[in-house]
Amino acid sequence: MKGGKSKADSRRGESKLAVKKQTKKEKQAAKDPNKPKRPPSAFFVFMEDFRKIYKEKHPNNKSVAAVGKAGGEKWKSLSADEKAPYVAKAEKRKEEYEHKMDAYNKKLAGEADDESDKSKSEINDEDEDDDDGSGEEDEDDD
Repeated sequence: MKGGKSKADSRRGESKLAVKKQTKKEKQAAKDPNKPKRPPSAFFVFMEDFRKIYKEKHPNNKSVAAVGKAGGEKWKSLSADEKAPYVAKAEKRKEEYEHKMDAYNKKLAGEADDESDKSKSEINDEDEDDDDGSGEEDEDDD
């Protein structure tokens, strides 16, 4: 084994070459804070009202899981007619979200266009500067 690498040594070398994985914080940092949040589903719209009612009836209950479980059971027991107002609210919020997303996407597209316009103007400014210098040389030749 003189001068040779053992299996353990070769494994150590491989770990140095391994690709670094992104952490959760790095992934979250890539999200845009100005992006509109997705709208809640009909169930979550229902839960907003249900939590208030449940807390009034059970003021000593501190368990989030108990509220969620009771809300889920109540939602399952509701008929389609009873769910209709929550579905309508959810649809309305979804439409508002779509309008906000359209505006957000247009804003992003506008910023991208602004950046490309800036680069074009910078290039044009440089070209104009070069033309001025060449024009002076032509006058001197006359």
